[in-house]
Amino acid sequence: MMKIQFNPDLGYQKDAIDSIVGVFEGQEKRQDNFSVPTIDVRQNDMFADQSDLGIGNRLELLNDEILDNIHKVQLKNGLKQSPAPLTSKDFTIEMETGTGKTYVYLRSMFELNRMYGFSKFIIVVPSIAIKEGVYKTLQITEQHFKEQYENVAYDYFIYDSSKLGEVRAFATNDAIQIMVINIDAFRKSFTDPSKETKANIIHRAHDKLSGVKPIEFIQSTTPIVIIDEPQSVDTTNKSKEALASLNPLCTFRYSATHKDKFNLLYKLDSVAAYEQKLVKQIEVASIQVQDSHNKAYMKLVSVDIKDHSARLEFDSNKNGQTKRIIKKVKSGDDLFQLSGGRSVYDGYVINDVYCEPGSEYVDFTSTPDILQVNQAIGGVDEDYYKRLQIKKTIEEHLDKELRLRPLGLKVLSLFFIDKVANYRSYDDDGQEVKGKFAEYFEAEYKAAIKKPKYQSLFEGADLESLAEEVHNGYFSIDKSSKRIKDTSGSTLADESAYNTIMKEKEWLLSFDCKLKFIFSHSTLKEGWDNPNVFQICTLNETASVMKKRQEIGRGLRIAVNQEGERVYGFEVNTLTVMVNESYDQFVSQLQKEIEEEEGIRFGVVENHSFANIVIENDSHHQEYLGAQTSEQIWNHLLGEAYIDKSGKVLDKLKTDLKDNKVNLPEAVAEHADQIMAVLRKVAGNLNIKDADDKETIRLNKAIYLSEDFKALWERIKFKTTYRVEFNVTDLIDKCASEINKKLVVGKTVYLYERDKVQMLKSGLEGDDTGPISTRYIYDAKDFNLPDVLSYLQNETNLTRRTLVEILTRSGKLEDFKNNPQKFMDEAAAIIKRQMQQTIVDGIKYEKIGDDFFYAQEMFDQNELYGYLNKNMLEAQKSVFEHVIYDSDVEEQFARSFEQSTEVKVYAKLPGWFKVDTPLGSYNPDWAVLVEADGKDKLYFVVETKGSMFTDALRPTEEAKIKCGHAHFDALGNDVEFKLANSFDTFIQQTEGVVSAPVQTNNITTYQDLINHVENAASIKHVAYSESGTSQSPEIGPILELRINVNKETGKINYYRLSTKNTLKSLRSLAKTSLSIATLFTTLKVTDVIASTTVNLLSLTKQYSFFATIGLLVVIVEFVHGMAKNEIIKLEYVAILMALDSAKDKFLHTKELCKKSKENMNSLGLKSKKDSVILKLMNELQDTYGIINKSDNDVWFIQHEIHYKK
Repeated sequence: MMKIQFNPDLGYQKDAIDSIVGVFEGQEKRQDNFSVPTIDVRQNDMFADQSDLGIGNRLELLNDEILDNIHKVQLKNGLKQSPAPLTSKDFTIEMETGTGKTYVYLRSMFELNRMYGFSKFIIVVPSIAIKEGVYKTLQITEQHFKEQYENVAYDYFIYDSSKLGEVRAFATNDAIQIMVINIDAFRKSFTDPSKETKANIIHRAHDKLSGVKPIEFIQSTTPIVIIDEPQSVDTTNKSKEALASLNPLCTFRYSATHKDKFNLLYKLDSVAAYEQKLVKQIEVASIQVQDSHNKAYMKLVSVDIKDHSARLEFDSNKNGQTKRIIKKVKSGDDLFQLSGGRSVYDGYVINDVYCEPGSEYVDFTSTPDILQVNQAIGGVDEDYYKRLQIKKTIEEHLDKELRLRPLGLKVLSLFFIDKVANYRSYDDDGQEVKGKFAEYFEAEYKAAIKKPKYQSLFEGADLESLAEEVHNGYFSIDKSSKRIKDTSGSTLADESAYNTIMKEKEWLLSFDCKLKFIFSHSTLKEGWDNPNVFQICTLNETASVMKKRQEIGRGLRIAVNQEGERVYGFEVNTLTVMVNESYDQFVSQLQKEIEEEEGIRFGVVENHSFANIVIENDSHHQEYLGAQTSEQIWNHLLGEAYIDKSGKVLDKLKTDLKDNKVNLPEAVAEHADQIMAVLRKVAGNLNIKDADDKETIRLNKAIYLSEDFKALWERIKFKTTYRVEFNVTDLIDKCASEINKKLVVGKTVYLYERDKVQMLKSGLEGDDTGPISTRYIYDAKDFNLPDVLSYLQNETNLTRRTLVEILTRSGKLEDFKNNPQKFMDEAAAIIKRQMQQTIVDGIKYEKIGDDFFYAQEMFDQNELYGYLNKNMLEAQKSVFEHVIYDSDVEEQFARSFEQSTEVKVYAKLPGWFKVDTPLGSYNPDWAVLVEADGKDKLYFVVETKGSMFTDALRPTEEAKIKCGHAHFDALGNDVEFKLANSFDTFIQQTEGVVSAPVQTNNITTYQDLINHVENAASIKHVAYSESGTSQSPEIGPILELRINVNKETGKINYYRLSTKNTLKSLRSLAKTSLSIATLFTTLKVTDVIASTTVNLLSLTKQYSFFATIGLLVVIVEFVHGMAKNEIIKLEYVAILMALDSAKDKFLHTKELCKKSKENMNSLGLKSKKDSVILKLMNELQDTYGIINKSDNDVWFIQHEIHYKK
């Protein structure tokens, strides 16, 4: 039978686990021992060999230390900081349904045991379904966890009041102990002896336990309590008392929809899960009734107790057209009049609007009809409507089977019903008979599978009998009558249904199992799900009380193939929800539920939204932007009228985001990409698709069969294999060197601060001079040194010998004694970073051969779907008639490809086009053919990211992109791999490919190159031309300087001047006021400057003469900056651009300042005041002598360049 596989390396799950483990940073491995009452062997032999020593969890950290840890975790995860002091050891973890929260909290137990020695854990669940689900997960992960944690001993069991020996074993066993218990098993507790028999057994003294209550064994262990779905567990004061009675060391609360949030540690909400494709994409299919106005249709939408009014939906005639409207009505309102005189409503006068919660209704004076909330009368035949829903669900199912079965994916569909009799009932003899829904299903299924379209799915099958075999119902069974029955979903009677469903999960996923369509009770809630549910249809006859999130939650998990492996990507994972209302109504209600249940404020920027943006400090260590800077950005957005006082996004921000011109504070300009990414996420909407908009994307045969596309595909289609050259000695050297340079572990410090307090109207504030602080070193060694080698071995999987070499060569072992845990954590992080870099740096790709490739025909064989107005764009140059995009960046690329005269053909690379890497498969974004100057054809594979800076990418992303480079380099075939954050940055990179390297025989040393560029910048009377090139044949339009020089000999291996450039590098340079020399230094690679690229501003084509001069000046500045630390100001170029725009080569100061400001804006700089610009112009004149000012305040060019040393 299939066995579901678990991936231990999913980044988001590791982040969640690290957040939990991080709460106890600084805690040493400790256990608590306590006495357990001796059991009289004569009473029960089963306890004869049991110890009298109990083992429990022990916490040594103070509340202030825990709070500090919480704040670190929250900062890392971009969450609001918990207030001081710490009042509760309840911690919240929010994870969207289907992202593996059960796996996360189970693995967290093993991590807490490995790090701190905690061994007693209790999982509290609200229902039978979740209890069975957790137990099933414990069973199927058993081998996985033993492999991950070196066969660590652990026991797990479901609490059973008839097996109290397990409770005692829980207390006395020294292995990891995991108890799963339903809240109902210990919620009833009484101190009144006369009522003791009504208490749960866990609270009663028991003879088999020497008169001790089972709960007392549990309390003695100080267990770590995990609550699964707390919003359904601690709903009453009794439940809260019951949880407290466990005497927990702390409580971790896991759910997607928390009612109360205590110390939020990690948040993966529904929006983030969709964005990261960790759950299925949702599409909504609805059957809307149109032009059915022949009866008196009415539906009670809601009532309002304040004014005893109701919102009623009915048909109204206006201007000769009948439309369905919703209108507020009160007692005495006549629907005949409100409907525009439609005779079908004659006599329907509102009598009473009854607003008692739970019993709301509207009745009428002259008709017997009574309308309850969400009830409708006078509509279409409900049975026909339900049959049509079943039919469409079957069609969706079969369409998905055609696409997904070849990928090894079993497709399941789920029907929710509220009355069991509609699916299965009993005749007078007690025999089971089919209900109407079962009959509808079989008739529609038989009709559908006879269509030629689906014949390939049923070769050799008996089509007549198949309809009965593919569906079944799972319902609760009455123990006395043995008949299925309607239940609430949380009673003991439901256990039979849950057992069958949960225990047959793998069987349901197998092709060997014929069952594909499941009918079950609509009351099935959390815990009931299967990863391969692709369709959900609710066939409720009464108004559905099922929440949208609950409805979709049963099918959100990522699908699993026949090997038990999860298959990612929205092209596979789309959940179709067949709803009873319109798409807009469903999405609106779902968004409302998400806002209420998750606390997501759609379209609202929080003042801590930017706190966890990763930046690099002056010491080249990574740190977070922080809460204070985040708040400053928020205040700036408010001042710019991008948001209102509540943080709600205003139209101005949406417009500027679209135009990519958001004005951010100058102090954070270098982090603009990451800030803009946060803002784009907040300003967006829920990405839910409308099934009515779904279209099959057709091949664009003109492009697909063109010679250009064939040439492009022939160059990129080949597969490669890779090997990693892993030199252990080099790794040891790099790790030792990095630890020596970057690992700083101080002793524990007491910080004494004293600050004056000012009493202002705005509140109490510190004195302007700031606090006076004194640091005191805590030098006592009142702790045992842990086993550093075992710890690092677990973290890195390196051998002890290698780790000994790294640590001894690092010269930092003395620091280990100062603060052991911090030393181990920092060292592990450095080693892992170097290992990943070593693997990627040492990777070598080789083309397998000419027979291993992705055939062009695969475009035709794999169907592609998109959604109009959501994620598809009509295309003329693409291999498909529409481009499917996953982000705003991709959409902008596709539009630019279509508009560019240089791009001839392109393709969004499909999910099946993959490059193997040590970190998993990698799927690049685009294949593009560019035609340069109407003759040269250039071939590119392009990866689009929101940022050009690799620091802003996740380490795995960055590593995969490097592997992509290596793969396409190995193919040769004139294909270049590019990373770009916009079409402009991509097309600018293509320009450099055209430029040939400059070869000048008389340049052999570094000084020769300096002299050569300096001479080029001193050309007199540079000729003006429209192309913007100078007369220097060696230089041409100088936009990039590339040097490869041996520092020891001073010899140049090669250099190159070309048009290849990236605007962002110079922008960043100007904004951070770094000198060129500093930038050059940061790019050095040990002894050799390997192909170091310094990108300069590409302006000559647009601004010609003065831009050329400016760039020559910048290059000279760069070269001389190696010896003297001079700062390049991008404002100089803005002024040169303004001067160059003057037809007669002179410009009045006022006009020059205005144009300079405009140019600064276009370069991403903050506009300067006129006085600042004048100062800069004078500096430019004094330094370079290339412009001059006349007495009448007019600036003009001087056709002679003098570089002043």
